Amino acid sequence: MNIAALQRFLSDSCIELHGELHVELISGGRSNLTYRAWDDRSSWVVRRPPTSGLTPSAHDMAREYTVTSALQGTAVPVARTVAFDADGSALGAPMTVVEFVEGTVVRDQADLAGLSDDQVEASADTLVRVLADLHAVDYRAVGLGDFGRPDGFVARQVKLWAGQWDRVKTRELPDVAVLHAALTEAMPATSAASIVHGDFRIDNTILDPRDPGRVRAVVDWEMSTLGDPLTDVALMCVYRDPAFDLVLGSQAAWTSDRLPSAGALAQSYAVASGRDLGDWNFYLALANFKLGVIGEGITHRALQGSDSGAGAVRAAEATPEFIAAGLRALKGVTL
Repeated sequence: MNIAALQRFLSDSCIELHGELHVELISGGRSNLTYRAWDDRSSWVVRRPPTSGLTPSAHDMAREYTVTSALQGTAVPVARTVAFDADGSALGAPMTVVEFVEGTVVRDQADLAGLSDDQVEASADTLVRVLADLHAVDYRAVGLGDFGRPDGFVARQVKLWAGQWDRVKTRELPDVAVLHAALTEAMPATSAASIVHGDFRIDNTILDPRDPGRVRAVVDWEMSTLGDPLTDVALMCVYRDPAFDLVLGSQAAWTSDRLPSAGALAQSYAVASGRDLGDWNFYLALANFKLGVIGEGITHRALQGSDSGAGAVRAAEATPEFIAAGLRALKGVTL
C-alpha cells in the first residue's frame, strides 16, 4: 500500500484527516486485498484487486461500490460508502473506501469455537433473514435497474460455468459434461429476479461482538448482480459441504456441523422470505457445478504459478465431490 498516495486520494475526496494516516493489511490471497486505514479520529476499509491472478469479473470494484451505495438505508446492513477511485489513478488499480465497521468476522472453525451454541443458532437465523431482506429490496427503487440482466440469468450461469470448466480443467472428468447436459435439460421455465450477493455465508459478514445474532454489515459484494435469488440460497447451502474446506484451504466456519444443515437453512429461508423453493434440486445442482469448477480453477491458477494461497494445489480434489453431489441433487438424492 502506497500510504502517501492513499492520503492524497482521501484529501482529494474531501475526507479531512486528523494526524498521521496508518494502514494495515486485513486480508488478501484469492479475494480482493482489504486494508484498514485510520488516523487519530476515523477508520476506513480500503479494498483493491489482488496484484496477481486477476479475474476482472471476480474483482469488480465498481460493482461492489455501486451496490453498497444503493443499499444504504435499506434493511440490508452495509458499511457506509466513502469514496471510489474507478480508474485506479491513485494506487494503480480501482479502489473503494468505506467506513470501518467494528465487529467480529467468523472465518474458520477456531473463530466459531468462540461462540456458544445459542449464539451460533442466532447467527445462522439472522444470516438467513438478512439474505431474505436483500432479495426483498426493490432494486429499481434503489437505482439498480441496470445493475444486471435478470432475464435468462440461470441459463447464462449454466453456460458460463461450463465454459469456465473448459478454460481451467486440469484433467478430464466426464461427469462434468454429464452434469452440464442435465442442468441444461432441467432448466426452470421461469425464475424470479432480485439483487443477489453471489457469495453469501457467515465469513462475508461482520457480526456484532456483543450480540453475534446481529449482523452489522454484509461485505464482499464483488460478485453481486441482478439474478435469481434461489441461486444465492442454494450456494449458501452447498457451502455447508465439508468439501468446501478444500476449496478455501482451511476449516471454514460455514462447514461446521454446529450450524444448521443445508436443508434446515433452505427451509428457514422459505419461511423468512415467503418464497416457494420450486425447482430446488436444479438450484442445488447448479451451485455444486459452480463450486466444482471454482475448485478446479484455483488449482489451475496454482499450477500456473499465479496463486500461492494455502492448499491451492489441492482445491481441485473437491471438484469430483461437488460434481457428484450435483448429479445426485438432480435425481432428488441428497446426503
